[in-house]
Amino acid sequence: MYVPQHFKEDDQETLQQIIRSYAFGLMIVADGEGIEANHLPFHLNDGGSGNLGHLHCHVARNNPVWQRLQHGARVLVVFQGPDAYVSPSWYPTKAETGRVVPTWNYLAVHAEGKARVIEDPAWLIQHLNQLTDQHEAGRSEPWSVDDAPSDFTGRLVEAIVGIEVKIESLTGKLKASQNLPERNRAGVKAGLEAEDKVQSRAMSEFIS
Repeated sequence: MYVPQHFKEDDQETLQQIIRSYAFGLMIVADGEGIEANHLPFHLNDGGSGNLGHLHCHVARNNPVWQRLQHGARVLVVFQGPDAYVSPSWYPTKAETGRVVPTWNYLAVHAEGKARVIEDPAWLIQHLNQLTDQHEAGRSEPWSVDDAPSDFTGRLVEAIVGIEVKIESLTGKLKASQNLPERNRAGVKAGLEAEDKVQSRAMSEFIS
């Protein structure tokens, strides 16, 4: 991913929080068999001091992608936050010079690392609990894996395969009009806030 310095986000805690907030990622595998991408929910496990952490996910056993990962293949996992079209009409400088063009603001994190396939039922149950608890948190009546009959979940666990990605590098990009004059940034923020689009309003929160 091309990341100009003024759009670079390299604070590790910030990048990890972005992954937690936008946890539905795109896992990309590229090898002699070709390129494949799978859209999956991930749970980030912190790796402690000096470690970027591990990404945990699972796929259906019928999904052949896990067989391509059995020998420690490297993968790229892409997490994308809000994005929004930016109209030149929002720039005060448009009326002065006309030298403005449209652009797109967005938030993205790329995680690279080596994948490991896990078929241990105990690991899979723990993973499903962590993943579920993460997304049920804050609900008035959170659902738990234990709410389902154990024989039912047991059969489902047999039908999935776990994947752990040890993160070796994290690359973050926040394109939020940082390269514009302050008054143009204010115009973009106001324009996005006025849009009747969830993504636009979410993107406006990243513009300071």
